[in-house]
Amino acid sequence: MPGLVGLMRDMAARKVRLVEVESAKPSPFARSLLFGYVGAFLYEGDAPLAERRAAALALDSTLLGELLGRVDLRELLEPAVVTATERQLQWLSDERRPRDAEDVAELLRLLGDLSDADFAARGVAPEWPVELERAKRALRVRVAGEERWIAVEDAGRYRDALGVALPVGVAQAYVEPVPDPLGDLVARYARTHAPFTAAACAARFGLGVFVLEQALRRLAATGRVVSGEFSPDGAGAEWCDAEVLRMLRRRSLAALRREIEPVPPRALATFLPRWQHVGASSRGVEAVAAAVEQLQGAAVPASALERLVLPGRVADYSPAYLDELCASGEVLWAGSGAIAGGDGWVTLAYADAAPLLLPPPDESLALTPLHQAVLDALADGQALFFRTLSDRVGPALSAGSPAGSDVTWSDAGSGSPTWSGAGPGSATSSGTGSGSATSSGAGSGSATWSGAGPGSLTDEDLAAAVWDLVWAGWLTNDTLAPLRTLIGGGGGAHRAKPAAPRTRYRRPGRVALPSRTGPPTVAGRWSRLPERDTDPTRRAAAVADALLERHGVVTRGAVAAEGVTGGFAAVYPVLAALEERGAARRGYFVEGLGAAQFAVPGAVDRLRALADEHRRTPTTLVLAATDPASPYGAALPWPERVVAQEGTGHRPGRKAGALVVLVAGELTLYVERGGRTLLSFVDDDEALAAAAKALADAVHTGALGALSVERADGEAVFTSPLRDALTSAGFRATPRGLRLRG
Repeated sequence: MPGLVGLMRDMAARKVRLVEVESAKPSPFARSLLFGYVGAFLYEGDAPLAERRAAALALDSTLLGELLGRVDLRELLEPAVVTATERQLQWLSDERRPRDAEDVAELLRLLGDLSDADFAARGVAPEWPVELERAKRALRVRVAGEERWIAVEDAGRYRDALGVALPVGVAQAYVEPVPDPLGDLVARYARTHAPFTAAACAARFGLGVFVLEQALRRLAATGRVVSGEFSPDGAGAEWCDAEVLRMLRRRSLAALRREIEPVPPRALATFLPRWQHVGASSRGVEAVAAAVEQLQGAAVPASALERLVLPGRVADYSPAYLDELCASGEVLWAGSGAIAGGDGWVTLAYADAAPLLLPPPDESLALTPLHQAVLDALADGQALFFRTLSDRVGPALSAGSPAGSDVTWSDAGSGSPTWSGAGPGSATSSGTGSGSATSSGAGSGSATWSGAGPGSLTDEDLAAAVWDLVWAGWLTNDTLAPLRTLIGGGGGAHRAKPAAPRTRYRRPGRVALPSRTGPPTVAGRWSRLPERDTDPTRRAAAVADALLERHGVVTRGAVAAEGVTGGFAAVYPVLAALEERGAARRGYFVEGLGAAQFAVPGAVDRLRALADEHRRTPTTLVLAATDPASPYGAALPWPERVVAQEGTGHRPGRKAGALVVLVAGELTLYVERGGRTLLSFVDDDEALAAAAKALADAVHTGALGALSVERADGEAVFTSPLRDALTSAGFRATPRGLRLRG
């Protein structure tokens, strides 16, 4: 500051001359100011609505009126606040009910003329105004063609302003003239009402609108009333008492600041399924495409993908919809690890985003010669049916073995390549020639190849090798048909209602011939997944965008639950950069989840809007515990159980095959894999009954297989408090527990 003062003095003394220069670039000082202005101008609409309204209400409305010529608060004042304030000013709220005749006298003094209907709306007994009339403290007069009661002190004002005929016997002291009787009546009307129009006030007093507007302008000149646009549901110019307007602004600002406060964790559990359109009524291939766009990059159990995850988001989901997207090349699916029981983790991604969002291939898989031969046969972007793949893998293995030699490829005219080689033995496929190739299964579905010796490459060995490469993230198929076959028949972590077996007439004693296309678990065309983009910056940017699209509000726990390489620290710089660009907001949106929370524009407003909705319209959802729409065990910690049994060994977790049942966003039931054990987290009988009914509905619709509950909260289900809820939902007693069939 001293330097600035000295500079100004030098300019005044003509020691320093001010020269105007137009430069190609702003100076460093001007650049920061210009950038701040441009940033505020471009991104002011990205702030959540509550923050923007609170900032606008914090401004001085008087200064705004002087600057803009009219005060416009229509989009800023809270409708509920305006309504509540109006009822309070009019003595219509429960806490301001008159209790006796003295309160009625005060009511007439504060509100002015009131009719019998007005008294009844405020709970005034009919005898109380009559008692005041006998005591000559209240008068009956006609105002605007209606009989009303007024305080005797206002007799002169009503006579002079409205021409009201007064009854005989009014004391002279009460009829003395006042300087502005109409102004007094209008000012009192303004003090006891929320924003109003001149027409409404004129109708109340039975006067013309022009006369009322003149009185209002006189009051506005003294600062007692303000003109502008105030009511959220109003239209046109309105008037409001200055003190009432300040009260509305203060109360609206307080209400908005309460909205800015972080919401409870339960609100996030209500918001996340809505954000991911769980339970929505969307239909068709477009709805599946939208669901895949949100889910891409997230691994879910294959058995849950088409039984719980996608059907929960698309009302008329059909496997043909997803096959259509995959067969057209728009969507790719990749394995992300095997699960016991023939199941595995599956990740979906659009083809253009697959190199960045699909996880890298599992390097822990030791590639045998058979695995490598499959990868080599599918090199250069080829997509082959299983039998064609077998025809190529067999001779490749023979050529690579010590006993094999001189393998050549040729097209035999039928579209299927043939091979020839030398050496003892043969590879059983549709090829011809001789060579040495043997294989052996590893017992658990893993294929190994010995490379030499007598034997043959069987379909089972090759199929096992293909699925090894699928779960390791190397191969994919143009549809999910082989995956459905693999986990079908009641298999997989999430067991659905088994399909009715198909019967086919077969002549007794006839031997079944091998399929020309191979086993059903390897149907369709197989191809290699695209090479992954290993650039950490590009991958982090793509993952951050996918997380924001999927979760709306990204927290540290949500990132950790998805197993992002490098964890939250890897995507934090990208999220911070998105905030600087205005593409995301950082704040403390959900209570207890830390300050490093990032949200897309619009998500925060919807999150706050849903904070109280679960109480009004509670919904019940059955989700896979690993579904990205379930925040528990990810963004939110698992809640404490109401019934804590020591030594039960059962703890909730995001495990394949487990289910969660949410009632109004609150975790109510946790179903262990297989459905034999339940854990409850609430003691509300209505919530438990709703959760049990939701489980029963999932069984009846075929999303879940038969459930047989044996234990609940660490004890036998027959002695558990959950027994009544389950039996009411349709579970039937069996020697081992409570069972429900589809």
